[in-house]
Amino acid sequence: MKKQRQAKIIELIEKNDIINQEQLKTCLESEGFTATQATLSRDINELKLKKELNASGLYIYVKRKTVVICPPLFKDAILDIRSAMNTVVIKCGTGMAQAVCATLDKMNYPEIVGTISGDDTIFALTQSEPDAVSTVEELRELMR
Repeated sequence: MKKQRQAKIIELIEKNDIINQEQLKTCLESEGFTATQATLSRDINELKLKKELNASGLYIYVKRKTVVICPPLFKDAILDIRSAMNTVVIKCGTGMAQAVCATLDKMNYPEIVGTISGDDTIFALTQSEPDAVSTVEELRELMR
């Protein structure tokens, strides 16, 4: 139930300007989830949410970008990164995908549900299509 609730929290903050835990709790309840204030606080912490000022001047919950130092292996091994629906596809040099995949797994991207690699291709499944797009952007940024 925790994973489903946390996935719903991410979905809610991406679609709505949630300004406080009470509003988040109300939105969750309207979606069939119940949670105490303490549970919401833990979820917010585990999901690495933060508050940012939006265009309307309100502080709303958003996903915190994870700052990760790019392993040298990434720059040498990755040839292309794209998304297809809620999947990130990473093309690597021959024989490099497993090493890159293991490194990616250790980076603990909260958006990535799981990964699988072959010889030169990695599929990383994300919770949603927007998560796949943002993960591609983050990985490309790391490559620079």
